[in-house]
Amino acid sequence: MKFLRPSLLTLACLLTCVEIAPSFANDLPSLGDASSAIVSPEQEHDLGRAWLSMLRGQVKQLNDPQLKDYVETTVYRLAETSQLQDHRLEFILINSNQLNAFAAPGGIIGVNGGLFLNAENESEYAAVLAHELGHLIQRHFARGVEAQQRMQVPVLAAMLAGIVMAAAGAGDAGIATIAGTQAAAIQEQQRFSRSNEQEADRVGVVNLVKAGYDPRAMPNMFEKLMREYRYDSRPPEFLLDHPVTESRIADTRNRAEQLPQGGIEDSPRYQLMRARVQLMFEESPGLAAQRFRVLLNENPNLASARYGLAIAQLKASQLNDARDNLKILLDKLPDDLTYNLAQLELDMTSNRLPDAQKRLDHMLALYPRSYPLNQSKIDLLNKLNRPADAEKVLMTLLETRPADPDIWYQVADARGQSGNIIGSHQAKAEYLALVGEFDQAIQQLDFAKRKATGNFQLQSRIDARQKEMMAQQELIKSMM
Repeated sequence: MKFLRPSLLTLACLLTCVEIAPSFANDLPSLGDASSAIVSPEQEHDLGRAWLSMLRGQVKQLNDPQLKDYVETTVYRLAETSQLQDHRLEFILINSNQLNAFAAPGGIIGVNGGLFLNAENESEYAAVLAHELGHLIQRHFARGVEAQQRMQVPVLAAMLAGIVMAAAGAGDAGIATIAGTQAAAIQEQQRFSRSNEQEADRVGVVNLVKAGYDPRAMPNMFEKLMREYRYDSRPPEFLLDHPVTESRIADTRNRAEQLPQGGIEDSPRYQLMRARVQLMFEESPGLAAQRFRVLLNENPNLASARYGLAIAQLKASQLNDARDNLKILLDKLPDDLTYNLAQLELDMTSNRLPDAQKRLDHMLALYPRSYPLNQSKIDLLNKLNRPADAEKVLMTLLETRPADPDIWYQVADARGQSGNIIGSHQAKAEYLALVGEFDQAIQQLDFAKRKATGNFQLQSRIDARQKEMMAQQELIKSMM
C-alpha cells in the first residue's frame, strides 16, 4: 500500500446539529463561522470526494445493489431528521467482516459488512450510523483544523492517513502512520478525539428518537460490544477508533432514558439484508445453507432464515430447492421487493427469461425508481443481448447516481458491446477517476480523443473533461 494513497485514522477522530432537546443544549458547542473560515463546507466536500476516490482504490468493496440501497436509504432517513446542513452524501461499503463504520469530511459514510454481522437488529445498526452522522453534523473535521491552525497541511495529511488503512483492516499501520507525525499534535488530536466521540454520541442519541428509533439502542450496542470484546487482544477497528468505556455508556444511557422511549427496534428488511451479508462472509454457499437450515428448524416462521437458505441454494445451483423456499415467502408477500428480486435472479439463472420479464414489468410498475430493481432490468437486458437498451437504463440510473463507479463500469461495458468505442473509453475514464486511478483515466480520454479525430466538438468536450480530471489529480497531489 502506497503511503501517499492512504490519506483518510485521524479523519475518523477529526471527523464531523440536530435540534437538541433543551436539557442537552448547553453541553454541545455552537457552530459559528470560525470553522467555516478555516475550512469551508465546499472545501470539505471536495476533500471528501478526493479521499473517497483514494479509498475506493485501496479497499475491496461490497457492490451488492440491494445492500447499497438499504444503507443509503437508512442513512438518508437519519439525515432528514437531523440538522445536517449538507445532504450531499456519498457511501462506500467495505468488504470486511470486521465491525467498523466511519464518517469523513464532506458527507462520506463508510460501512463495513461486519456492522451487519454485529448489529443484531436495525436499531443497533442505526445507532452506529447516527453516531457517525453526529461527526458530520458537528463538523468535527473543520473544527479539528481550526483547533490546530498552525499545523502544516502536509503534517495534517499525514495524520489523516490512517483511516484508509484502518478501513482496509490495517489498524496497526494506521496507528504507525500517525505516530510518524509530530508528537504534540498527536496528543492534542487524541484529546480532541475523545470530546468528539462524546459529542457524536449525544447528537446521535437524539437523532435516533427523531428518526423513529428507540434511543436505548445506542447504550445497548455499546454495552454489547464492551462485553463481547472486553478481553479480546485485537478488538475490531470500530472500538480502536471509538473506545467504549463505562463512563461513555453511562452518559449515553442517561441521555437515552430522558428521551421518549419506544420506536423502531427492528425491521424485516434489516434481517433480510443481514442474511445477505452473512452469506457473503460464509466460507461457501453450502455452509451458509446448513446454518440457515438450522435456524429454520428452530423457527419455521423465520422469514430471514428461509430467505437466506433460498439465496444460498441459488448460489449453490440448487435451483429447485431455492424455488420452493422462495415460493413459500412470495405466497405470503407476493409484492415484496426483496423476495421478487431473488426470484428474478433465480429465473435468469434458470434461463426462464419470459417469466423474469413478466415479473420485472410488474415490479417496476410498483417501484419504478428502485435502484436494485433497475439493476435487475439491466442484467436481464444483458442476458437478452440488448446492450444498447441496457445502456439507456444505466444512463437513467446515472441521473441519481452520477458518482457510482459500479454504474460507470457497466456503462463502459455496454458501450463496448454496442460498438461505441469512444463512449466506452469515456465511461472507463469516469470509472477510473472515481476509484483514484487518474493516470489511467486521463489515458482513456487520450484514446477517446484519437478515435474522435474529425469531430471537433466531441474532441473539445473530451479535452475539457480531461483537464478537469488533471486538475482534480493535482488537487490530490497538493493535499499530499
